[in-house]
Amino acid sequence: MAKFEVYQSGKNNEFRFRLKADNGQTILSSEGYTTKAACLNGIESVKKNSTDAKRFAKSTTPTNMFRFSITAGNSQIIGTSQNYKSESGRNNGIESVKRNAGTAQIKEVKD
Repeated sequence: MAKFEVYQSGKNNEFRFRLKADNGQTILSSEGYTTKAACLNGIESVKKNSTDAKRFAKSTTPTNMFRFSITAGNSQIIGTSQNYKSESGRNNGIESVKRNAGTAQIKEVKD
């Protein structure tokens, strides 16, 4: 079962989340949040916005890798994917977020 992992980063003591697919692969990661409550709100925003295809922005890195981000209603990025070697891999990642985010459980982990 897919899950959101919430953890505190050692760098700046920021709270972050990552969405992991059934196979354990990370498909979406967040920016840093100053509070755990803000991080949990970010997860709720991903759950809400993952059903809207218009919230996904596709991009290509300078090294020709493919990635995507998901944005909230205010156009702020709330999650970014890993880099994919192909467009089809990126598209599969988007579909995985759409399919899994809404029902994913939230689990606190140590980083």
